[in-house]
Amino acid sequence: MSQGLNTFRESAIEAISEMAQHLPLGCELLTVACRPGKNDFDLVLPSPESNLNNALDALRRHGLSIDGDNAYKRDLCDSITGAIALGYQNTNPPPEGHWAKQFWDIGRAEGEAREELTAALKLTRENLRACQATIHYAGGFDPAYVNDAQAAMKIADEALTKYPPLNPA
Repeated sequence: MSQGLNTFRESAIEAISEMAQHLPLGCELLTVACRPGKNDFDLVLPSPESNLNNALDALRRHGLSIDGDNAYKRDLCDSITGAIALGYQNTNPPPEGHWAKQFWDIGRAEGEAREELTAALKLTRENLRACQATIHYAGGFDPAYVNDAQAAMKIADEALTKYPPLNPA
């Protein structure tokens, strides 16, 4: 730790002690010093009774926004995105009660919906193929129906190639 930081730290601790004596009962005190864009002077001095979550709440009430860019928010958003993706794949669920579980559940619900829709499209496509074959073999068919059915099956086939099984057996 640099001499400048040590001197500041000692002065801040002394000032915190003095300020704390004048706070109303139940108040928490936290002193933060930082140099934007660098971590060479980061200093967080909480009083023993302070809670960092309470300090964040106070900062939010006075302008701290989720719209600004910082590493904590990027990491949090990456964690949420990962939880949704893992839920979609039905892998690595967080333990019950974990904050990420609700996002994993969202991803799982989307994965289940995709599986249902894919199965329905496969069934519809196969039934369309069977109907087309039956009409063709019966000999009395409208060529436009066959062409339309072929086009519909091609669209279904193209859509299905985009969605391979989530958990291939």
